[in-house]
Amino acid sequence: MSREQQSHNSLMWFRQDLRLQDNQALVAACEHAQQLSQRGGEQASGKVRALFFATPKQWQQHDVAPIQIDFIERQLNVIAHELAELGIPFDVIHVADFDEVPALLAQYLDYWQIEQVFASSEPEFNERQRDRKVLASGIKLKLFSQHCYLAPLSVRNLAGDMYKVFTPFAKKWRDIAKQTPVRTVAKPLAVAKPLPLPSAIELRYQKRCSDDWLVGEAAAHKQLRQFARSKVNDYQAVRDFPAIDGTSQISAYLAIGILSPAQCLQALLGYYPDALVDDDSPGRCWLNELIWREFYRHLLIAFPSLSKGANFNRLADHVAWRNDPQEFQAWCEGRTGYPLVDAAMRQLNQTGWMHNRLRMVTASFLTKHLLVDWRWGERYFKQNLIDGDLAANNGGWQWSAGTGCDAQPYFRVFNPISQCEKFDPTGEFIRKYLPELDGVDLKLIHKLKIPFQAQLFGCVSYFSPIVEHKFARSRAIAQLAVMKRGATTSQATVSNSSQRVQQTNTVNAEADLDKEIFG
Repeated sequence: MSREQQSHNSLMWFRQDLRLQDNQALVAACEHAQQLSQRGGEQASGKVRALFFATPKQWQQHDVAPIQIDFIERQLNVIAHELAELGIPFDVIHVADFDEVPALLAQYLDYWQIEQVFASSEPEFNERQRDRKVLASGIKLKLFSQHCYLAPLSVRNLAGDMYKVFTPFAKKWRDIAKQTPVRTVAKPLAVAKPLPLPSAIELRYQKRCSDDWLVGEAAAHKQLRQFARSKVNDYQAVRDFPAIDGTSQISAYLAIGILSPAQCLQALLGYYPDALVDDDSPGRCWLNELIWREFYRHLLIAFPSLSKGANFNRLADHVAWRNDPQEFQAWCEGRTGYPLVDAAMRQLNQTGWMHNRLRMVTASFLTKHLLVDWRWGERYFKQNLIDGDLAANNGGWQWSAGTGCDAQPYFRVFNPISQCEKFDPTGEFIRKYLPELDGVDLKLIHKLKIPFQAQLFGCVSYFSPIVEHKFARSRAIAQLAVMKRGATTSQATVSNSSQRVQQTNTVNAEADLDKEIFG
């Protein structure tokens, strides 16, 4: 990094917002530099730099998937070229973890004589702690809340608390959202002459090829537009069928910020302007999926213990999980003997992505049929998903296990056999990922009669069911009944009460912090 004659007075710190369009922090950095130039005359510098911190030790601690790191690396190279066209140099600094960021950032700012840092806020606990340390060091850090459409802690009940049930949260969210038109900001104009093409960026971390997913904002917006135009109308009817290409396929773009929530909402309302106000709008079903994403992110900030693996329902602390390592490994590898579960896990292992219905089926199977702690499954998903997102992953797993906020009841156990019959009725998805069953009659697949019949068809490599469904269901209900309110010890009730007080205090503290950061 050679020093230039002119200093760069603004810094754009990229994080989970790897885009140039609808990036309020980037626009603010460019406007700040322009204001400095106007204030200081022709001799003023008023330049902009951009920065990304690569934190391999932190990624490992956070179980970031190698396929997601590869996806990030490819997108960083895209925006490096786009920033060069705007005259903005882009640096990637490798540090071990977040603890090293404040000191390195201070050195960087001093070297380039940078006055102000602009960035997007992040909902995760460690990321917020990092920002606290940066602010405490005296660095001028201006954060913009862009990871949600409505800022965290802005959607509250009449008592001023965070909602703990999705339906009233969604209603309040829609009531707020419909008050003003959706606005996005354009990509900033060039701030200087174009720079030479930058060198290739390489993140020093284990990576897995993500080439099946196109990078770049153009590709992401094309996918979003095609979905909004052609698939939203049928989304509610087909979204649960994994053999049908009926979902948006934009989760990976949202996870690292190639797309913003505002852009998604804007695209939806462009075709279905009634989605916010009409319960019967064809766009309402997908809108609710966007709101679920917001719900889990708001929860992550209101209840920071969720980032640390805590059960939302503290009564779940008393569950005696079986945690059989061999059964867990069989689940990971798609060897449970339940075709839909196994096909889903192999989809994850082969592609780095899994259909949403199947995420629920596999999570329910692990936590209720096998009684494996949901945190084991949450971690495995995070280690393998290209769209890994702590809030959504944690929320989904706790929902399935019955331990979460507005979760599926502990006594509701997905039947993997009927789920298979209902959502893969032709066996197309199963046969795609379980080729050993390609010659087996569909009825035998659905009825789990494969091991005996398979020999007749020359298919001898599939597995007997790891556990019988009725037995597993009864066992799960008995074991998980400790989560039934009023059926546990007084100690659990006291713990739950204390947690509620702690969470209320946390909400207030986080609100004060956000007021300090966002002004």
